[in-house]
Amino acid sequence: MEQAKKQESRGVDEEKWVYDSSLDHKGRIPLRASTGAWKASLFIIAIEFSERLSYFGLATSLIIYLTKVIHEDLKTAAKSVNYWSGVTTLMPLLGGFVADAYLGRFSTVLVSSVIYLLGLLVLTMSRVVPGLKPCDVGICERPRRIHEDHISWAAADVILTAVMAFTILIFCSGRPFYRFRKPTGSPLTPLLQVLVAAIAKRKLPYPSEPDQLYEVPKSDQTQGRLLFHTKKLKFLDKAAIIEDGQDSAEKQNPWRLATVTNVEEMKLVVNMIPIWLTTIPFGICVAQASTFFIKQGTTLDRKITHDFMIPPASIYALAAIGMIISVTIYDKLLEPFLRRATGHERGIKVLQRIGIGMIFSVLTMVVAALVERKRLKVVERNPLEGSVSMSVFWLAPQFLIIGIGDGFALVGLQEYFYDQVPDSMRSLGIALYLSVIGAANFLSSLLITLVDHITEKGGQSWFGKDLNTSRLDYFYWLLAGITAGNICIFAFVASRYSYKKVRKTTVAVADCYEGDHIEVMA
Repeated sequence: MEQAKKQESRGVDEEKWVYDSSLDHKGRIPLRASTGAWKASLFIIAIEFSERLSYFGLATSLIIYLTKVIHEDLKTAAKSVNYWSGVTTLMPLLGGFVADAYLGRFSTVLVSSVIYLLGLLVLTMSRVVPGLKPCDVGICERPRRIHEDHISWAAADVILTAVMAFTILIFCSGRPFYRFRKPTGSPLTPLLQVLVAAIAKRKLPYPSEPDQLYEVPKSDQTQGRLLFHTKKLKFLDKAAIIEDGQDSAEKQNPWRLATVTNVEEMKLVVNMIPIWLTTIPFGICVAQASTFFIKQGTTLDRKITHDFMIPPASIYALAAIGMIISVTIYDKLLEPFLRRATGHERGIKVLQRIGIGMIFSVLTMVVAALVERKRLKVVERNPLEGSVSMSVFWLAPQFLIIGIGDGFALVGLQEYFYDQVPDSMRSLGIALYLSVIGAANFLSSLLITLVDHITEKGGQSWFGKDLNTSRLDYFYWLLAGITAGNICIFAFVASRYSYKKVRKTTVAVADCYEGDHIEVMA
């Protein structure tokens, strides 16, 4: 009876307070009713909205700005956009590491947002301060008045800057509602410790049973969620072998003896490398939407009415519409049906979802090649008028299809990297997803350079000064072929992938082979 009362009292206490190692803004145990959940999320959504508004506002207009204002040729402008996108999507790797290891997530978001604001201020000044305008230098042929498609490049930058400044204030005002976690140090250190310990004990024989490997005692669960032992990458298991005569002091040396969970976390990271590499061709296809796709739109008829013409960058909204449609259909229709059919919690495994998105990226390149070929035929029939007689909505299918593919692949990549990284690397997990797009943008620039160099030797480069002297249709077919071939490699890698297996209760290391008490993060 007394024990039941204690358990009831503890349950009531846990309903009031949050006991998950998080703290409130004053360093106390958070009160459940006044912190976290939607109360905190709304402030974070505000700063995220501002960041995405600024990013896509710049990313989708940059190719137009570089070609029309700075007067770069097509291939140079496309590579410049890819470099910019590559840097901006690789930098979160640094931010995620700093957040997990040193500053914490709130401080990292605040510092990066202030840096973002400073960048927008400099960009705005470069378009309104005469001495900072990119004119009369480099390849800028002549001074140009400040403009965009309809009002002003500077006006757009002022709006983005103002919105960012306002949402930073909103984000800071939500501080009393947030739950904070103290940084736990570098998440890479335990991985390095596993590697060092495995190399140091490389000559030791494997134990006959996996439950002879070292794991934290049942009385010490401060490490967090424990992972089951898996049979792959057995060399790393040697880091968890307890040597004969090893005293308690040596067991406390993580550079000499690692836990099974730490070993499995190292295996997770190693297993991610082939997945990361085989998703890059998909990212290269995605990179074309913010460069060549939008540039194609500038050559087509964009008039809706006599007084209104669609800005080229606005065509990118079709990709967002395609993504919203695919995510909605998948979540509301496909996932419930597949869950009943397969018995899997998510309907299909996350890598299968990514693979479906890759198939859509191949289809996007095929459609884009066919549309570009039709546009070039229109130009051939009327070189003076060009392709302005062709409606911009001919580009709608390729934008919609790449958006649908994003709904499968990009959402799948977010889930995959967030779920499959070690718990201490969750911020880095999201950054790893973005790094796929970043690396793909750099490789897209490299591919443009190689193709330009090779085809130029054949007499005519696929990338001329403008679209009408280029053969983007050939380039799209090349990307379709590369991505299709890569899907076969991805399917092979995915079929051999071992998902994270989390212990729901404290059981023996070897129990993972019997299928009980396992939470598979797939």
